[in-house]
Amino acid sequence: MAQDEVQKALDKFRDHVIRQARSNLTRLKKNSSKRLYNSIDGKVKAMPNSISMEFTMEEYGFYQDKGVSGKEKKYDTPFSYKSKMPPPSKLDKWAVRKGIAPRDEKGKFINRKSLTFLIARGIYKNGIKPSLFFTKPFESAYKKLPEELIEKYGIEAAKLFMDTIVQPKK
Repeated sequence: MAQDEVQKALDKFRDHVIRQARSNLTRLKKNSSKRLYNSIDGKVKAMPNSISMEFTMEEYGFYQDKGVSGKEKKYDTPFSYKSKMPPPSKLDKWAVRKGIAPRDEKGKFINRKSLTFLIARGIYKNGIKPSLFFTKPFESAYKKLPEELIEKYGIEAAKLFMDTIVQPKK
């Protein structure tokens, strides 16, 4: 397989993964600000004896994709809440965009600070269910890579996946 053919196959792979991941965000209604949607990017390069591949996105995208185990609900994920809950202030604009404005038993709107605290506490307790908005398109596109490419470079799917995604900083 010529190097330019490898580059074309990798470009097609990258574009498919990004397009499907963005589509999944929209379908799963995890796209309220478009910040994560717009941040998904990838770089691929074919070299004579190797390939280079990197996907990037906003940090919270990793948590949306892989999920986060809460104190009570556990998911098969590398992320979990141990002692701190997510900051309620980060949920304020999200709650406004989603139009979340519940009322108390007397019919009054709940204070937004109270609302975001309750949402953060719920996330801390129950976690974030894995959406796999990125993982599924990546694995699907990997299976469609030309067999010759896989054989030539000895690519192992799980290793490739873990090595090509820029992980969030802890």
